[in-house]
Amino acid sequence: MKQLIIHGDPGIRSGAIIEYEGEEVVCFGINRNGEWNGPEEIQLWCTVGEEDEYEDYERRNYIPHFLEVDRVDAEDVAVIRAKADLAV
Repeated sequence: MKQLIIHGDPGIRSGAIIEYEGEEVVCFGINRNGEWNGPEEIQLWCTVGEEDEYEDYERRNYIPHFLEVDRVDAEDVAVIRAKADLAV
């Protein structure tokens, strides 16, 4: 599990599956920064990881400050699934 900062908006939401730097990950949660104040372009701060790490994310079985942080431009992100399917 790691933090991924995406500079720009590739059109993803929570539950998206993306590929960057040859790695396919699931976006567990996304914080959108730059709408009103902040950087000139939108930044998405995503908590990403493998599908089997989702239970740890839900139970907060990690320390956010100690997650590895990667930065990438929106153009370098391949969107496989833009958002999660709705569960009813």
